[in-house]
Amino acid sequence: MVRILWVTLASVCALSGCVSHQVSGASLERVSHPAFISRIEEAAGPRSDVFREDDTYEPTLRRLDPKEADRRLAVKLGQTMSRFELSERLRVTTLSRLPAEAPWTHALDPARVASALDSFLVEEVPANAPDYELLRPLGADAVVELVIQEYGMHSEDGHAGAYVQGYGRLFELKGGAELWRRTFRADQRDKGGAALDPYRVAKQPELFRDALTALLDGVAAELAQGLTPKDHAARPPTPAPAAPAQPAPAPSPALPPGELPEPAPETAPPEPPVEAPGDATPEPPASNPRVREPGTLP
Repeated sequence: MVRILWVTLASVCALSGCVSHQVSGASLERVSHPAFISRIEEAAGPRSDVFREDDTYEPTLRRLDPKEADRRLAVKLGQTMSRFELSERLRVTTLSRLPAEAPWTHALDPARVASALDSFLVEEVPANAPDYELLRPLGADAVVELVIQEYGMHSEDGHAGAYVQGYGRLFELKGGAELWRRTFRADQRDKGGAALDPYRVAKQPELFRDALTALLDGVAAELAQGLTPKDHAARPPTPAPAAPAQPAPAPSPALPPGELPEPAPETAPPEPPVEAPGDATPEPPASNPRVREPGTLP
């Protein structure tokens, strides 16, 4: 029975193309200039399944329909963190946690990537996957795609919390071969932290923002770990171009037999300064010689 189950799982993996949670060093050697993309699916959220999932809050809803209460809470959640901020947080944090070595140090400039995909500094992140072929003229040979499929708040037994789920993958642009894939789900309720009071979150939406940011940072750490293979040797840095060699000085001509080197050329003595008319210093008047008296010494 166990053997049959193992064969069945292996068949499912073969049909679905299962990819390891950790990229291999050999696969990473095939990547030179990756592009990092983060996007959010259209119906990802923010969702609120607090009041419909948990009837603990029913006595405090004051006859408000649970579905309407979740709708109002979802509006509050959407006001604290835009889709663009959410996707950028995941992309930037994941890239910052990767080792400072190739191919990550050769990743494409995110501004050029966003400009090529026509999504530079926009509030609404495209829900569908863009045409990644547009990145090939920029020199990209692979794409790290991070996708958020669902996020928001939910509750059970009066314990509400934020959550986010999705997947990350690395694939080659030429041929589309998938080198790595990893799904993720982070739930504040599973972390054992303090619960989020949905009524307080409606008044202070930044509480949801802080909780979701902490979850995204944890997800980024897991994704970066999956993109750092244990069997990957760091590529040597590209050597700096060598400075051009200076030409060797021409050799001095050989001396004739029995001769010494030539003396240094003589320098002409400096010419006396030419005095301008009227600048001549007058000669002092000659003194009359004193006549020595007979019999005295000078």
